[in-house]
Amino acid sequence: MGRLKELRKYVDNELNQMEDADKRTSAIVHLYGVSLAATILAKKRGLDEELAAMAAMLHDMHAYKTGSYDDHAHKGADLAREILGELNLTTPEETDIICSAIYHHDDKHTVDSPMDELLKDADVIHHTMNDSSKAVKEKEQARYDALCKELGV
Repeated sequence: MGRLKELRKYVDNELNQMEDADKRTSAIVHLYGVSLAATILAKKRGLDEELAAMAAMLHDMHAYKTGSYDDHAHKGADLAREILGELNLTTPEETDIICSAIYHHDDKHTVDSPMDELLKDADVIHHTMNDSSKAVKEKEQARYDALCKELGV
């Protein structure tokens, strides 16, 4: 089984333990949506598609497991490191790349490493394009505008 497939199996199992069906569905849609966006952006930007997809699959797991978004990016990076260590899917260097992206993904105004930026952008794509009837959040507007220009949309 491929690494991404194995990670998705783990994530699916965790999400399926959520009791609230609506929250569970939203979590699944968001993680898989961000993962797809991350894969597309990685291909366009010449970054590792598999690592991008893996980071996206884990980026909000802490929030979904605890029900809290309080400092979820930083706590989520710690959780991702535990999960990746338990599953033994990545090298220490790959784990660092994934965890850095998760750690920084909520800070949409700061520019970090290319993979960090990719996860931020993939998150914004899903937030803004999953339901176009919702207004773009102020903290995501500049990034959304830059993405539209980059993608020619």
